[in-house]
Order: sequence, then structure tokens, then C-alpha cells
Amino acid sequence: MNLIAAVDKNWGIGRKNELLVRIPADQKFFRETTTGKVVVMGRKTLESFPNGLPLKNRTNIVLTHDESYRVPGAVIVHSKEELHRELARYDSEDVYVIGGETIYRQLLDECDVAHITKIDFAYDADAYFPNLDERPEWRITADSEEQTYFDLEYYFYKYERAGR
Repeated sequence: MNLIAAVDKNWGIGRKNELLVRIPADQKFFRETTTGKVVVMGRKTLESFPNGLPLKNRTNIVLTHDESYRVPGAVIVHSKEELHRELARYDSEDVYVIGGETIYRQLLDECDVAHITKIDFAYDADAYFPNLDERPEWRITADSEEQTYFDLEYYFYKYERAGR
């Protein structure tokens, strides 16, 4: 499985259920990377999308404890066991964990690749991605040149779990 996220200097990913910043090139990378694939998210992440609707041209799987939660066009699962049964139908290389913090933490150890956009700025965040730079099992295997969006600098990184 894969992870995909945009993080700030402190590995912050959001505040009040919103992205910290919207960078068009990062959003394009996300769209191009996940289109035609399976995206796994929590309920709050889905609700942060426009009109709370699933992402187009993807299989949207939502992990939530809320047994009554229903969204047209999304597959709803209520436990990691149920999620794994659903994910068994797909090639794990086609599965992208897209947030939020709780889902990233729950599924990090099951993932082999992380696509991380690092933004060189510290925002006031209340949700965070696990800091892969502090985890010896994760290595940067690809990176981009410096990118800019107005006065923001950012980089695209690919992390891979060592020894798998």
C-alpha cells in the first residue's frame, strides 16, 4: 500500500479539518497519482471534500466507527479487519491511504511507499502525519528540485520502507 500527503516543516497536515494550504501542482500530482486507483480515508477526510462527496474516478473506501454512516459512491468499512477484506480485492500497489491523521497512523506499518510533498513553512496545524525522517525503516528514494508557489517552497519526496 501507498501513503500520499502534503506536510509542513513539522509534518502538520491540517487544521480544523482543512488542508493547511492548497498548492495547484501538489493537487495535480495527487489527482494524477490516485486517479483510477483505490483511496482509503477516514470519515472526516471524506467530509472535507467538496460537498462531502467521494473523489471521482477512484474507488473510495472510508474507515469509520459510525455504523450508520452512508455515502453514495463510497465503500464504508467499520474495522481494520473489514478494511483488509475489502482491500484484498485490489492490487496493494493500487491502494493509496489519503488521511487523515488517525488513518495514517493506523495503516503506516502496512505501507511500503509514501509520496510526501514537504512544504518549507510551519503552519498552525492540529493534525499531523508521522515523521518519516525519524523512522529508520523509511528512506527517501526520490526527490524533486525545489518547487515554488508564490513565496512557498516545497519538494516532492518518495519514501520507501527498507527491507521489504
